[in-house]
Amino acid sequence: MSHSAPSPQEHPFAQYVRILGKGPNLSRPLTLDEARAAMGMIMQGQVEQAQLGAFLCLLRVKTELPEEAAGLALGIKDHLNLPANLPAIDVDWASYAGKSRQLPYYILAALCLAQHGISVFMHGAEGHTAGRVYTSEVLAALGVPVAESFAQAAEHLNRHKFAYMTLEHLSPPLHQVMGLRQLLGLRSPIHTVARMVNPLNAAFSINGVTHPPYMPVHQQGSRLMGERAMAVFKGDGGEVERRPEKPCEVMFLQDGEAGAEDWPALVSGVREKEESLDLARLTALWSGEVVDEMAAAAIAGTMAIVLRYSGRAQSVAEAEGAAQVMWRDRIKTALPGRA
Repeated sequence: MSHSAPSPQEHPFAQYVRILGKGPNLSRPLTLDEARAAMGMIMQGQVEQAQLGAFLCLLRVKTELPEEAAGLALGIKDHLNLPANLPAIDVDWASYAGKSRQLPYYILAALCLAQHGISVFMHGAEGHTAGRVYTSEVLAALGVPVAESFAQAAEHLNRHKFAYMTLEHLSPPLHQVMGLRQLLGLRSPIHTVARMVNPLNAAFSINGVTHPPYMPVHQQGSRLMGERAMAVFKGDGGEVERRPEKPCEVMFLQDGEAGAEDWPALVSGVREKEESLDLARLTALWSGEVVDEMAAAAIAGTMAIVLRYSGRAQSVAEAEGAAQVMWRDRIKTALPGRA
């Protein structure tokens, strides 16, 4: 689609704001290529703050389409400063929500997979919502270091099969864009898109969402990005964490083909909000000092989704069984990455 030539004094980014903002009859969604080019300009700092705010709000009001999400994610990916010789990674794990009602059991799930030789690269944005506990804080409580550069992440992955980076270190320009939430009073569409980037080209990527209508955006957006294997589901608090007391629909790509599958609840009954998120309890759960059926179901249930859609189990039942065995057989005296 050809763009109208900008007038001499018009800023080159203005065309992207205009496409989205021309009113109910003339505005239209961005194509994948337009979204990718627009994000490239944002990543390179070629956009004025006013334009950026307008662009993000216009995208947010209409809800981004898979083509737009894919283009924005690829635009981010085009401008990451990755070192050579990064290790091959099995699982890209997005952690952008934080937890407020239940302990972050997803971290034990990821560490258990790592201990069984499945490498996990986790990345996230933190601190954007008050009263939530985020991954860095949890890893600090467990004694697991956080990577502050891609080189450090590679070292952690090579040694322990697990690494975590915050957006601040992963992509400083993207971190700045996410910071506009405080200025605009809105969660920006970049929040959805950052989760989809799969920065280190893992073989499989997994996402948890808060709002199920975003699941097809993740699934179809990932397909348009050329991803071969991914899964997305409504996770506890929006993290990649199974809610064991509820059935769960997972949307996925396997060999680039889209599908959906229903998983039954793992336990009966209702789960109450945890009074306080005592992070020391996670260490006690790992070591076996504390045994908690609900927590174990959340941990193994989350691992099962990874096993199923990363091609390590042929059915829901096989994945559930394999995950329970992995959790049971964890080395309780050692946490991956702990010094």
